[in-house]
Amino acid sequence: MKSKTKRDLTLTVLFVIFVAILLAIANVRFDSYQRQILSLMAIYGIMAVSLNLVNGITGVFSLGHAGFILLGAYTSALLTIPPDQKQMIFIIAPPSPLIANLHTDFFTATIIGGLVAAFGAFIIGFPVLRLSGDYLAIASLGFSEVLRIFALNLQSITNGSLGLKGLPNYTNIWWSWGWLLVTVLFIVSLVKSSYGRALLAIRDNSIAAEAMGINVFKHTLLSFVISAFFAGVSGALYAHWLTTIDPRITTFGPILTYYVLIMVVLGGLGSISGSIVGAIIFAFLMEWLRAFEQPFTLFGKEFPAIQGMRMLVLSVLFVITMIVWKRGIFGRGELTWEGIIRFFKRISSRGGKQ
Repeated sequence: MKSKTKRDLTLTVLFVIFVAILLAIANVRFDSYQRQILSLMAIYGIMAVSLNLVNGITGVFSLGHAGFILLGAYTSALLTIPPDQKQMIFIIAPPSPLIANLHTDFFTATIIGGLVAAFGAFIIGFPVLRLSGDYLAIASLGFSEVLRIFALNLQSITNGSLGLKGLPNYTNIWWSWGWLLVTVLFIVSLVKSSYGRALLAIRDNSIAAEAMGINVFKHTLLSFVISAFFAGVSGALYAHWLTTIDPRITTFGPILTYYVLIMVVLGGLGSISGSIVGAIIFAFLMEWLRAFEQPFTLFGKEFPAIQGMRMLVLSVLFVITMIVWKRGIFGRGELTWEGIIRFFKRISSRGGKQ
């Protein structure tokens, strides 16, 4: 058992180094657009893994993820925009004295954004997590919309509908993929701990878990807060990837939650590695299918640009995927070194027989 653990640890370290080398090459060889998409894949990965902690691992159906991403985005943006730039951005109303002179570095702003999102989750989760099923989903979605409406109307803090523009473009390949690594390591460690085993027990049967002495509410709230922290981190990265944020429904509204939910379900509800794969596939398809919203030629016939065609095609592909893989690509399974070694052994044994 110890030898297998040592082997897995060694292979994981070598894999991380290998990925870091690939990212370094991509950072040099790729153009700015390709680097942006590569960063977006990691940001989506953080969003998906953090939502999977609640929806897949704990078994709590939450639709409020976009609200925590919004909290992290706005908090970090207000902390990284220089004070003199805030005076120029806030046109309708001057910036509040609470935020007018706030300024810090990107790493500190990202951590604070995550903490604010976690605090918001604690405040929201205390009443909401006493519900279950559809009631919990609707309540969490409602709270997410409340946060977005606050961002729309608190003009002296968020600049209202005009949003925050000219954010420093801090998010790059290293920031995004580095935070994805931290997110995955933390959540994997959590799942393998006694807290994680309790969360899995709650997912399988909350009544039986309660009977065994597990405090279901406390553990669920812990999962909710941790998930929100990393959602806030992803929001900070996302804000400084976009460099312009506003409280429109298409930016931080329910649509973003549905996007992340698609990534999680596509990869497999309850699978951390599946969430990452689902996020990468989703980010790639969202950009690749952008061509469908431009004028295109099919079978020699020219078609005009059709707005929303990208989401229509993506939805069809998603439905087909769900028919083929009902539980997602990975289901509840994980991509493990033991499984990879077993797979290659099976291939080599087939090759030897031939």
